[in-house]
Amino acid sequence: MIDRVITSGTFSLDGGTWEVDNNVWLVGDGREVIVIDAAHSAEAIAERVGDRTVRAIVCTHAHNDHINAAAELARLTGAPIRLHPADQVLWEMEYGSAVPYDDLGDGETLKAGGVALTVLHTPGHSPGAVCLYAPELGAVFTGDTLFQGGPGATGRSYSSRETIVESIRTRLLTLPASTVVHTGHGDSTTIGAEVPNVAD
Repeated sequence: MIDRVITSGTFSLDGGTWEVDNNVWLVGDGREVIVIDAAHSAEAIAERVGDRTVRAIVCTHAHNDHINAAAELARLTGAPIRLHPADQVLWEMEYGSAVPYDDLGDGETLKAGGVALTVLHTPGHSPGAVCLYAPELGAVFTGDTLFQGGPGATGRSYSSRETIVESIRTRLLTLPASTVVHTGHGDSTTIGAEVPNVAD
């Protein structure tokens, strides 16, 4: 089962702040879920979770708009926060050293409600950006690495256009073309639809 909560707030980096709508994904079944990208409103996410157990709060990367509800959601649910450690510098911009997380590793498998999510380290949008691939669901959760229309933004600190394109080509475009891409913002797409949109 895949469920989505859309939350709204701001994204801040490099001295700028922008209004954004974020996709928060819940993956699992009627008993337990994994929350992907706890953005803006822990209360709204917890309401959608209901009485299900949250196995983990997984951050696809540590830009503030993807993690700013993680600490409160962890407090409400008792779930661990998971993040790739290469995004430590971004995490500290939001939380300093006050909020701990458990390291997320490339190739690791996370499970909830009979669904297995494989962690794919896809740096570029940020150093520790990851995607989560669920082959049984024919879906991949890409955070801000791949959108409908192509790669995520790379014009700010700790990002690299060359690196994100390489990540997408080697880690995502190798997935079946029919794989549904569930993004961090906006509408979903498919791997096949995005092949023409990924170029140097």
